[in-house]
Amino acid sequence: MMETIIGTALVISILLGLSGLKIDREYQRGVIFRLGRMKSVRGPGMYWIIPVLDQKKQVDIRTKTVDIQPQETITADSVTIKVNAVLYYRLIDPNKAINKVENYEIAVYQTALTTLRNVVGQNILDDVLQNRDKINNTIQEIVDEVTGPWGW
Repeated sequence: MMETIIGTALVISILLGLSGLKIDREYQRGVIFRLGRMKSVRGPGMYWIIPVLDQKKQVDIRTKTVDIQPQETITADSVTIKVNAVLYYRLIDPNKAINKVENYEIAVYQTALTTLRNVVGQNILDDVLQNRDKINNTIQEIVDEVTGPWGW
């Protein structure tokens, strides 16, 4: 009877120990919360967290490419045009991305979308056609400024 109890306790402790073992690939990080409070950012590689007390939120830090659907916008000279773009972004600080904004992927997309419409709307059609690089740089600066506190 005593051996059964000891054996069961040993099996449970081994299973709990193994359930705390986590592995992140080179492009992943784990944001660890202990009892709801942010504890650390771990990875890449193998690490151990305390089962039940710790929770892990995994994030991908690779550069993402998002196609922004064509947007109708009105230029400063009241011409309606359709503009499309491609958004490239990369997570710099996983802690901020998880804790400062609810859904960082949607937030970055919506920020880029709004900024695209606003910047194009401040230019006349001729400038939009001739100065795309200048418009791109302006959009990038604004998006970087807005998303900086979110870990981008």
